[in-house]
Amino acid sequence: MIDRRGPVSPQGKTIPRIKIDLIADERVVMPPVFSNVYHPYTDEPTGGIQALTYTYEEAFGEKVRALAERTRPRDLYDVINLFRNAAERPAAAVLMNILRLKCEFKDIAVPCLGDLIVHRPDLEASWQNMLGHQLPALLSADSFWDELPAFFAWLEGGVEPSIPAAYATGFDETVFRGRSFNLPLKGPVLSSLEIIRFGASNRLCIELDYLDEKGTRSKRLVEPYSLRKTKLGDILLHIHDLDKNAHRSLRLDRIEGARITTQTYNPRYQIEL
Repeated sequence: MIDRRGPVSPQGKTIPRIKIDLIADERVVMPPVFSNVYHPYTDEPTGGIQALTYTYEEAFGEKVRALAERTRPRDLYDVINLFRNAAERPAAAVLMNILRLKCEFKDIAVPCLGDLIVHRPDLEASWQNMLGHQLPALLSADSFWDELPAFFAWLEGGVEPSIPAAYATGFDETVFRGRSFNLPLKGPVLSSLEIIRFGASNRLCIELDYLDEKGTRSKRLVEPYSLRKTKLGDILLHIHDLDKNAHRSLRLDRIEGARITTQTYNPRYQIEL
């Protein structure tokens, strides 16, 4: 545990602490890589910040191995979110090879769906207590558990899940992917973007405060799908407007606020956020 004084209340009586977990009995299958640290603040140094990390495949394998050993809510939540990220999803055979080596090192069997069922009552009982305080909104445990059959069908047999096609890209549009885009956005818009991304990854509708080109403010209940930049430099959020039951593209700089709702949606387009 490290005591550290920072810019917030530097003279306070209580010193914030940073906890560092160290482990020496783990098998790292793939060479670590340098990854960009997401830092959406004005003091980010030129060239950004990088840290040595797992590869995406290794992190995925670690989470599946953890799911096999302890089946805790955060493991299920992470495995399904990693699985949903189709743009970064590794080949099933690659993940299975990593998982086998990690399970072999821990002297446990490679998990299958049947192995986890016995843990479901405990997982559901601790779902709210373990995750509710960490997330802006929490879906039911069932909404994640019910995706496990598709995950294991992919992992064990390479059965690719059905993904709807992306909304057609305009001739002057470029799709943004990843977390850090070096976008010329101010704090409130960045905060709204994080809420929008959280909603997209969890299939939750978002309520937006929007200022249109005529200066009219409105609230819009939307399904978020994609972030794109036009040749003119506008950054557009592609959504399905539930009130109008139609696709719309909204300028990101005109979004004045965003809120998570508890209303879920089944994607009608590929989620590219």
